[in-house]
Amino acid sequence: MSALLRMRGVIVRRQQREILHGIALDFVPGTVTALVGPNGAGKSTLLAVAAGDLRPDAGEVLLQGRPLAGYTAGALARERAVMPQEHGVRFAFSVEEVVAMGRLPHPPDPVVDDAQVEQAIDAAELQALRLREVQQLSGGESARTTFARVLAQQTPLLLLDEPTAALDLRHQERTLRSVRALADAGACVIVVLHDLNLAAGHADRIVLLEQGRVAADGAPADVLTEATLGRVYQQPVIVLQHPQRGVPLVVVADPT
Repeated sequence: MSALLRMRGVIVRRQQREILHGIALDFVPGTVTALVGPNGAGKSTLLAVAAGDLRPDAGEVLLQGRPLAGYTAGALARERAVMPQEHGVRFAFSVEEVVAMGRLPHPPDPVVDDAQVEQAIDAAELQALRLREVQQLSGGESARTTFARVLAQQTPLLLLDEPTAALDLRHQERTLRSVRALADAGACVIVVLHDLNLAAGHADRIVLLEQGRVAADGAPADVLTEATLGRVYQQPVIVLQHPQRGVPLVVVADPT
């Protein structure tokens, strides 16, 4: 299958320091790719470049075979949806109004728009909160609202930066099951995660970053090994097998 998004030789510098070093990655439809790695590894920077929110200092990013720089803002918003780390809304919109903002890049169609908003609200379990002002939400409720807005945008590419960070156990699983369902329906999803077990349980592919470089790239079982994780995270781990899912289960090991 041809790549939906391609990154070729991507370099990002900040204050004369390289944050990303010649990243070359392809992302195809129908897959969930988890970006993992220690703090400062370059995960959010890579996602920002993939979204077109940050222009690389060298290299190129192609979406549907076209350079990201060649897209207008409206056209880009119809092709990719972005969930940032920060979900704050500074105005007194309701949850339903924020979710409906995901439909703005598309030509107005009240029937389709209402159906997509309703579906997104259901997926994020926001029915009881739909009329509440977003400034009154908890961190997790705010994150779920932003995720619902991304779902309502209905794009072939989704870029999610730590979507589960503020969520409880139930909503972490529910969010990533929704992500998995989108990919199974044909979307290309790239998600930054800190929880290696969530990545193993829901992603087809894991890209492990280390100091702005790709340290490992492949299926969860190939990337999440004791040797690789111990080296990159500088923390000994034990990798078991999940008793139900048959995927790697990473636990912290006591120092020897």
